[in-house]
Amino acid sequence: MNALAATNRNFRQAARILGLDAKIEKSLLIPFREIKVECTLPKDDGTLVSYIGFRVQHDNARGPMKGGIRYHPEVDPDEVNALAQLMTWKTAVADIPYGGAKGGIGCNPKDLSTSELERLTRVFTQKIHDLIGVNTDVPAPDMGTNAQDLGGSLGREAATGRGVVYATEALLAEHGKSIKGLSFAIQGFGNVGSWAARLLHERGGKIVAVSDITGAVRNPNGIDIQALLQHKEKTGKLADFSGADAMDSNDLLTHECDVLIPCALGGVLNRDNARDVRAKYIIEAANHPTDPEADEILSKKGVVILPDIYANAGGVTVSYFEWVQNIQGFMWDEQKVNQELQRYMTKAFHNIKGMCQSHDCNLRMGAFTLGVNRVARATLLRGWEA
Repeated sequence: MNALAATNRNFRQAARILGLDAKIEKSLLIPFREIKVECTLPKDDGTLVSYIGFRVQHDNARGPMKGGIRYHPEVDPDEVNALAQLMTWKTAVADIPYGGAKGGIGCNPKDLSTSELERLTRVFTQKIHDLIGVNTDVPAPDMGTNAQDLGGSLGREAATGRGVVYATEALLAEHGKSIKGLSFAIQGFGNVGSWAARLLHERGGKIVAVSDITGAVRNPNGIDIQALLQHKEKTGKLADFSGADAMDSNDLLTHECDVLIPCALGGVLNRDNARDVRAKYIIEAANHPTDPEADEILSKKGVVILPDIYANAGGVTVSYFEWVQNIQGFMWDEQKVNQELQRYMTKAFHNIKGMCQSHDCNLRMGAFTLGVNRVARATLLRGWEA
């Protein structure tokens, strides 16, 4: 099931639980605006190349629309649409005054030089310039882009990974556990995965397996994350790291661990591998890593899944802090950024648990009903009429 179909399915289920009016349910699914542009630019060798860029602005009932711009070969309108909608619910779950948007350019950033990437970002920004801005739609970094391409606050780089760790702490505390002494397997060792690994390691968590596109490594006694980061920085890959054994990347998701954290692409947990998952907890640091079919299989097995629209909301929450600092012209130190992030992530978890209790549902539906309800209420308060 593709990301858009899965997101729509979760939304409809939440709308049903909340008893939303059919007309408002339909209107909440329809994006506010979809933009498609051709980005033509000269390459370093003088030849011209053209890429297609998208920006989907989903909903602005709760505030300016907000969402990343990803540079990835598999960017397509459906995926951008699904991710824009996810941002609407995610910002509502985190209780920050934004709506959802998402952008993407179908390119492989590895094939482009720094100056070509810069030109691409400029061309794309010029094309959508009149439809974005601090009070309408605020772009942010995403897959294949970074704070250098798109600006940033202190603590922004680590924000999503740090948010994942605060979310994990909140969930484990609910179950009478803490990070210290538990074992973790992490799929994806880019920005989110490497920060999550570093922070879990600092808190006494045992990282037993890590994978990324270059390969996978494991060590049942725990990997020295600092040493692994240095190795990856030096060699560009996880393979040949002396402090762990090589393993098949495909086995990471079913590796023996207490907590599994998928931090890479969507749809990695599906009906083919869900039965073999051995983790007791899954923290969705990636967007949409668990297929709805896998969701059902894992729930039946008693695996607790912390959903993406909450677990990876640290990035957008710190983007909100960045926006606040810009408006005030007053910079926070990193400690304040992290403290506020922890406060927001912890509060959101308790709000989700509240929804789970009132509607007798799992954490994913708890998060979706919380987000959808907030957006629906804001829409009605703004004088919505069908």
